[in-house]
Amino acid sequence: MSGVLFWVSCGPKENTNSLVGLAYSGSGRAQRRFKPCIRFVTGASAFSSAVTAEPLRSSEERVYEVVLKQAALVKEQSRGRKTALDFDKTYETDFNNVELLNAAYDRCGEVCAEYAKTFYLGTQLMTAERRKAIWAIYVWCRRTDELVDGPNASHITPTALDRWEQRLADVFEGRPYDMYDAALSHTVSKYPVDIQPFKDMIEGMRMDLSKSRYNNFDELYLYCYYVAGTVGLMSVPVMGIAPESKASTESIYNAALALGIANQLTNILRDVGEDARRGRVYLPQDELAQAGLSDDDIFRGKVTDKWRKFMKGQIKRARMFFDEAEKGVAELNSASRWPVWASLLLYRQILDSIEANDYNNFTKRAYVGKMKKLLSLPVAFGISLLGPQNLTKMVKR
Repeated sequence: MSGVLFWVSCGPKENTNSLVGLAYSGSGRAQRRFKPCIRFVTGASAFSSAVTAEPLRSSEERVYEVVLKQAALVKEQSRGRKTALDFDKTYETDFNNVELLNAAYDRCGEVCAEYAKTFYLGTQLMTAERRKAIWAIYVWCRRTDELVDGPNASHITPTALDRWEQRLADVFEGRPYDMYDAALSHTVSKYPVDIQPFKDMIEGMRMDLSKSRYNNFDELYLYCYYVAGTVGLMSVPVMGIAPESKASTESIYNAALALGIANQLTNILRDVGEDARRGRVYLPQDELAQAGLSDDDIFRGKVTDKWRKFMKGQIKRARMFFDEAEKGVAELNSASRWPVWASLLLYRQILDSIEANDYNNFTKRAYVGKMKKLLSLPVAFGISLLGPQNLTKMVKR
């Protein structure tokens, strides 16, 4: 179970053929056109993640190194302002063709509106530049997720992911293959967005191809970082940090990471039954054993007292990550807070729904109803303006 978590609950999958199936290259620098071509590079992956396996260090420690690197990219930038960096790169794409570029961003917005409605609504409060950049990142994440979790997932091989990673490198060097790539390429030329979280997300897709069990939470944490925590690191440079924020850049990035981890843990707890039917168990094996449970208990799908106790502990941990995430959301640029708060509140309610279902996540899917979603939006908006403590005080009056 991968699942893109763009600080938001994603909707049904879009057809992989429409988003991923074609690669394009341009016809020249003067005016970038998107003509079909075969551009994939075969061979071994160029992947060299900053979180490679080091047995003496925990996954959390290794991931934090990536957090520090991302924070360093924006430390010297003016907080809360539109960021423009010189990456010392030669971009082949003609970003002066405003008509083509706007069309690319508009299509990204259409995808976001169709498959992440709540998040799309929240992005309308952002400045036009930030909004378009977030759409571009969202679409890349969805396309990447669909490689292993979409309609054509059974045909995806490690070599295909290697090619996707090479394509990513081209996008960061200003050589987009299609209009979605062009929007992302333009985005990373404007904001201090590093390629490492994108590469790490692809590594998460590789894990989904080869790994269906996680021995302990350290392994699961790394997986959650790959497929969800990375998204927070990608988007903070675009969403921006509030000019009045006194928090360290590292702490804000760490909170963004925590929200991704919390969302993915929530997804895992919600989808236990669905994943089991696919032969997958994303729960830590050692913790299952300590609770007197095994994979067989999950495959049987019977709610027992042991299962309820185990699930209470798993939900408690997910909520701890949500608590950590809250500290950073308040430090974001004011126009960027609403969609993030909406995501946080909605995903927390999924945990409430699991509890309301008496921890039966085998045959009952926990979800947040439309009315609760609608009620959450004004609450999230109020929190984004006033902060959770001030909003609580106003409600009590």
